[in-house]
Amino acid sequence: MIEDQRSIANRLACEEKRRKKPEEQNLDKHRADQDATLPAKAHGNKPSRGAEVDQELREEEEQILRKKRGFGPNH
Repeated sequence: MIEDQRSIANRLACEEKRRKKPEEQNLDKHRADQDATLPAKAHGNKPSRGAEVDQELREEEEQILRKKRGFGPNH
């Protein structure tokens, strides 16, 4: 009887984790899209050179886009 109760509790806990996981994954993906070095930093590691380059390129592209938004017929 006790074993059955634990089994049911374990199944419920597993289902609860499974339901929460997609939301957490979406949040993690969104954060990683903002900062390519974040996954490594979150685990206490130094980001790879590739992640650092990706982040530098992302920042440069954002800066270029900000400049372009300042020009044009609407401004």
